[in-house]
Amino acid sequence: MSYTVLARRYRSQRFDDVVGQGPVAQTLKNAVKTGHVAHGYLFTGTRGVGKTTMARILAKALNCLKSDGPTPEPCCECDSCVSINIGEDIDVIEIDGASNTGVDNIRQLRQNAIYRPARARFKIYIIDEVHMLSTGAFNALLKILEEPPEHVKFIFATTEPHKVPATIQSRCQRFDFNNISSGDIAGQLTKILGAEKIEYDEDLVLHIARLATGSMRDGLSLLDQLISTGVERLTVSLMEEFLGLPNREKICELLDVIGDKDAGRVLEAIDNLLAGGQTCTQIGDALIDCMRDLLVAKSTDEPGGLLVLTEQERKKMVVLLPKFDVAALIYNITALERLRWTIKNSDNPRALLEASMLRLALSEHFMGIDELLARSKDSAGAGGGPGTGTVKKKRIGRPDESKAPTIAGRDKPTTQAEEVFEEPVASANGVDIELIKSNWREILASVKGKKAATGGFLESAEPAGWEGNVLTLSFPQSAGFAKQMCEKRKEQIEQLLSEAIGLETKVRIEVRAPQADEAQPSGRVQANRKRRDEALSDPAVKTLLSGLNATVVEIDEVKE
Repeated sequence: MSYTVLARRYRSQRFDDVVGQGPVAQTLKNAVKTGHVAHGYLFTGTRGVGKTTMARILAKALNCLKSDGPTPEPCCECDSCVSINIGEDIDVIEIDGASNTGVDNIRQLRQNAIYRPARARFKIYIIDEVHMLSTGAFNALLKILEEPPEHVKFIFATTEPHKVPATIQSRCQRFDFNNISSGDIAGQLTKILGAEKIEYDEDLVLHIARLATGSMRDGLSLLDQLISTGVERLTVSLMEEFLGLPNREKICELLDVIGDKDAGRVLEAIDNLLAGGQTCTQIGDALIDCMRDLLVAKSTDEPGGLLVLTEQERKKMVVLLPKFDVAALIYNITALERLRWTIKNSDNPRALLEASMLRLALSEHFMGIDELLARSKDSAGAGGGPGTGTVKKKRIGRPDESKAPTIAGRDKPTTQAEEVFEEPVASANGVDIELIKSNWREILASVKGKKAATGGFLESAEPAGWEGNVLTLSFPQSAGFAKQMCEKRKEQIEQLLSEAIGLETKVRIEVRAPQADEAQPSGRVQANRKRRDEALSDPAVKTLLSGLNATVVEIDEVKE
């Protein structure tokens, strides 16, 4: 006796049995119950979500022979119901739209539709993949679809509704089938395994449900494949071995060493995965899935149905979460998505994978703009309270080698990773231009911490003189806009500089004479200078420089 696959053996028989499509099932059930059944339906959705199953159930509800009329609860035992279940009923004609695309096929359908059904109430046409019909076939279908004989019903199913002409859709009632949740798939798989009396690990069901990606048929096909191995107890390791999937635990170990920025162990983890028979593309896809779970866990306190994890995976997630932040995960996922397309066309995919993993492991910490702004403000105001202009710095070095010079000329030893709070840039005695120049970066950091935009404009200026508490700020000729904005904010700048320096300070703004190499710049030099000014005036760049307390050393143009 031939074997019947699980997807057919456990196909839903009634409206209430359909998994994950409650609203559609309830609407059709009520339509049958109240007698408001339309002459045309369009079922849309991805593969394996129940479109053809729902069409057959609707056909049974309309043609069940044990009932005096259409019933929302077909018996599933009469000749009509049994024949519809196996797709062999003479009054329910199932047509494959992919192989019957021509206009002649639709003409034959129209000629046969005028004849009444042989034994049932309605002659029902179920056309799968209806979007594959040709333009001529759709046009031939229009008239009979709009005004069919009273004994004819049409049910169309498609995975690509955008390819179905609007003239067809407007003549049908459209129902969109949702992807089935992993939880619903796992529940159905558990019922089937119980009915089949097969021993299994509970974690296996969740893994298969994730791999099904919203398709019940895909999940049942995977389960069928595992059952065919003949192993008495189905386990996760069995699934990974026979389906050729990356070991989830090994993927988490790779993420662990990436988070630790351990280049050597990253290469070892990749080699371990490749030695297990996984391809570079499979490893990349598995990493994307795991990072997606981390991103969801980092982004919400109550992930609910967004995460389907085993207990062991949840424990591993707790270990991995502190090693990544949202910005880094977003970058990693997009980088891996670009990588998987490159790997498919590469003659040396392993080298690409290893280089990309090392790039993620050795890259500097990623930080969002909002966090940068917050840290910038905190660093500007920490330690001395508002108005003191203190700057919080971190210096890393050995106790006997690291010094923290202050503007007063004192040396203060620091220990490794110790946070040093410097005193205000100057006290009331002994301020000169050299002292201000040597601490100009700290002064700018203090200004940016309170007024980021103003500090950004002051980036173009250089302290050129100090006389009688008057600070001369010199702007290059190319920074005309920044100079103009600083002149408009002169009083604000004086107040901010007074707080940062520790003395009441007035400001004089001037344009410095061009240097020898700036007097008559060539076209290329002018263009480079313009691009540099544009880059430095970008708000995002200013925010990053402010948050990192950094200065631009070099600007490279990257051509995509």
